[in-house]
Amino acid sequence: MASVYDRWHLSRPEKGAEPCAEHSGKTRTLVPSADHGKGKRWQVRWRDAAGEQQKENFAKRSQADTRAATIEADLARGLYVDPAAGKESFRTVAERWRTSAVHRGGTASRVERALRLHIYPTFGDRAIVSIRPSEVQAWIKDRAQVLKPSTLRVTFSYLVTIMHTAVRDRTIAVNPCAGVKLPEVRRPEIVPLHQDAVRALIEAAPPRYRAMILLAAASGLRQGEVFGLEVDCVDFLRREVTVRQQLITPDKDADEDETPEPYLGEPKTHESYRTVPLVGLAVDALAAHLQQHPAAVVDIEDRTDPRKPRRRKAQMLFSNDRNEVIKRASWSHVWSRMEERANEALSKAYAEAYAAWVQRGRPEGQEPAPVRVPDGASMHDLRHFYASALIKNRESVKTVQRRLGHAKPSITLDIYTHLWPDDEDTTRAAVEAVLGGVPALCPPAASVSR
Repeated sequence: MASVYDRWHLSRPEKGAEPCAEHSGKTRTLVPSADHGKGKRWQVRWRDAAGEQQKENFAKRSQADTRAATIEADLARGLYVDPAAGKESFRTVAERWRTSAVHRGGTASRVERALRLHIYPTFGDRAIVSIRPSEVQAWIKDRAQVLKPSTLRVTFSYLVTIMHTAVRDRTIAVNPCAGVKLPEVRRPEIVPLHQDAVRALIEAAPPRYRAMILLAAASGLRQGEVFGLEVDCVDFLRREVTVRQQLITPDKDADEDETPEPYLGEPKTHESYRTVPLVGLAVDALAAHLQQHPAAVVDIEDRTDPRKPRRRKAQMLFSNDRNEVIKRASWSHVWSRMEERANEALSKAYAEAYAAWVQRGRPEGQEPAPVRVPDGASMHDLRHFYASALIKNRESVKTVQRRLGHAKPSITLDIYTHLWPDDEDTTRAAVEAVLGGVPALCPPAASVSR
């Protein structure tokens, strides 16, 4: 229960005490206390949910009465927020969440980086209770100048989660992120690589990586999943590859001198644990690869079971020229050179095809079109190529989702819906296939009597 006390006057004065010369009461004689005239007159006292004595001072009786009523109601409904808790800095609350939250793979390092670079500079030293929605909106506007909309949404999600956790812990009463507007994310339509571009990339790859590029295009595996494959992940008899882990290269933390070593971690989602069928061409390429480049045995930390991380020897299907796991940073340089060589080969092939077309008299409708690997392409584009091949051959949304390891079919549709055929003839053929054998319900138009 919350009660209101008059700090300036004694609640139980002694008999014969001299009354207050400045104030008078309607029901009793007021006797000044030792705190008379010092600070705010009215004090609300209560015991919080933990039984600890709390107090708060107000200048006016009406303010104290209102606060006391609010505290009683919040305690009764279990919504009480400790005023002292809200004085904690945002950084303190955020670090408590960051170190206790369960994150998959490289998410922990991404969260740390987002907090350090984009959130702490603005809110880190602020009392969490003092952060207002208008300030969060201003922060979004500022960060929108340096972050892509999709990246900003992820960074904002960390801020929202921290504030939501603070609300649940009764550190603050409301989440200041509620109702805040984010820049619209306009996902560009995926344009899959041309099959000639994929062939050019495979041919442009260094010999030890050629089978890896072919496998990525033939399986749709994510880059980390490809890098994390061990020899026993491939079943050569059944012609399939099993994804049970990925190679994770953590981002460098601010307080570390060296970049953390890669480790084997869980796949991105639960649905990413999967088995993908392979075409014979990919299986043969992997067999030839192992003959020319035997599996490298590397000592690596295995965190596929977060409860029991351990170091072990792993037979990596793909490795660099020093028989080490393929690190993300060094691979980007290899890919850039591959892309360069592939585009040189594609330009040469186009020039030859164009000259041949001219020699044939420029037949209409046969002019060759230039093909290239787009700037900014990566191994993820091989994943898009694989998805587009499945869709082109009428695979269902569910099948494509399972092959790619998406958490939900809606994710698959969100990315690739524009690639599914939208053809009236296809619709007619589908209905005809089902109803073609049903007898006509009326005679042909020519036989109808007039």
